[in-house]
Amino acid sequence: MKIEQFEDKHLSHYSYAVLSECRNEIILIDPSRDPSAYYHFAERHQAKIIGVIETHPHADFVSAHLEIHHKTGATIYCSKLNTPSYLFSPFDEDQTITLGKITLRAINTPGHSPDSISILLEHDGKQKALFSGDTLFIGDCGRPDLRESGGDSMAERNFLAAQMYHSLRDKLMKLSDEVILYPAHGAGTLCGKALSEANSSTIGAEKRSNWSLQEMTEADFVSALNENQPFIPFYFPFDVALNKKGAAPFEDSVSAVQIMESGENLKPNALIIDTRREDVFKKGHIEGAVNIMDGNKFETWLGSIVKPEEPYYLMAENLATLHSLIARTASIGYETQLAGGFINAVETVPDEIIDIQNFKENQNGYTIVDVRNKTERMENSIFENSINIPLGNLRERVNEIPLEQPVAVHCAGGYRSAAASSLIASVIDGKQKVLDIGEAIKDFQN
Repeated sequence: MKIEQFEDKHLSHYSYAVLSECRNEIILIDPSRDPSAYYHFAERHQAKIIGVIETHPHADFVSAHLEIHHKTGATIYCSKLNTPSYLFSPFDEDQTITLGKITLRAINTPGHSPDSISILLEHDGKQKALFSGDTLFIGDCGRPDLRESGGDSMAERNFLAAQMYHSLRDKLMKLSDEVILYPAHGAGTLCGKALSEANSSTIGAEKRSNWSLQEMTEADFVSALNENQPFIPFYFPFDVALNKKGAAPFEDSVSAVQIMESGENLKPNALIIDTRREDVFKKGHIEGAVNIMDGNKFETWLGSIVKPEEPYYLMAENLATLHSLIARTASIGYETQLAGGFINAVETVPDEIIDIQNFKENQNGYTIVDVRNKTERMENSIFENSINIPLGNLRERVNEIPLEQPVAVHCAGGYRSAAASSLIASVIDGKQKVLDIGEAIKDFQN
């Protein structure tokens, strides 16, 4: 038996291959959008992919389950509560898949979503590993507020939080302490709020250290789980729907994106996402462009600023980077709305650079906008008179920013403020100066 963990660092996502070496057969769990790594793994071990298990319809990334099914004939397994539009084999409480001496057993664990399952791996009849999806993380558990239907949202998240309480205590905590825990996400995901940097643990270790497994009442658990959850990007509900439908083949979809000679003759009203470094961007960019830099969380911020199905263009510093970023847009299903990508801009405008000394001496002469998350601001406000609008909510709330004086934007280190300042400037269209404090914010932090 072999368990292989695959990591998408940009989305803090873990997927898995379970290999039966005696049968040369593989079951995949929660695969990412690009299936090539799983095909290479199968080729390396001269094994056949016979099944794909989806622990739930994911909100933060697009899965390749349907593409893998079409290419390999693998059966797709998920809970019947998932109700996908593709053909699948129901995989619910105590139903099993057998691979030689390996048994994969479904455990219904609602809480993160109503249709969440975890998968217990047994080998030679002994409990060995748990693939917990977004139910139990290392140091945390899944958030319960990503499936709200537009009705009484607080009632819905409280109901799911209560289900999570019982899924953890009535199901997962009863497993052997030695069972190895393999979650679908690590630190950095927006599917939880306090995840560890580790990529595996044990049930016993989590019982000792994970806050969500400690003794408490259901009411206290529900309150703690709902408190200070991070924002929900625009793309999350879109990805849930896309995963229930099944995405188009990765390579076909990515190669269909138009590579343009330059940023000329662009569609009016389409967003322009400029991914170059902020210092390069500020020297000259297409008017109205938004600076989401090529960084570790590019996909998250793209899906937090650009709305699903909204057309946009992508500009990169070179062709290799452009192709890489187009592939990364596909990991959240945003490649189909890409109107085109290019590396050359003909007409550009520079940004005014903030005079930090003047700002230090005259802070009351600026409207200061803090685009960090609420919890970051609670820990250290930096500027008491600033307006806190997290970057993930900014596009919907730009009109809350007073424009009587220059607007100075900051985050914790410069990445988010580069995106935010350019976004504000594109929306207010010259009605006031918008200045990026950038990395100089470190001079003001305690």
